[in-house]
Amino acid sequence: QVQLVESGGGLVQPGGSLRLSCAASGSIFSINAMGWYRQAPGKERELVAAITSGGSTNYADSVKGRFTISRDNAKNTVYLQMNSLKPEDTAVYYCIGGRFLVADLSWYDYWGQGTQVTVSS
Repeated sequence: QVQLVESGGGLVQPGGSLRLSCAASGSIFSINAMGWYRQAPGKERELVAAITSGGSTNYADSVKGRFTISRDNAKNTVYLQMNSLKPEDTAVYYCIGGRFLVADLSWYDYWGQGTQVTVSS
């Protein structure tokens, strides 16, 4: 089993920044790709960004140029640096883990509990 524990959500003003962290523990040998997806009320869930152990990345078009995903393999932790935040970024952000770097969320085997990000003045 794999456990994913997120931290770093909160309330921020438009234009501000937040950094999310996700630490993996357990049978982590099965994880190649780690990342984040989000879900806002009334909207479909969206893959925000993902990264492999080798450093390949995938971003949603809506966050390119504003969000940066990174990974510390030694700590089994993935980070999401979110800059220039907009109200439309408000959502629950979930950490995910799986074998493949794909946009289809059904391919990810492990999910965290989620952390709320609210962008509001």
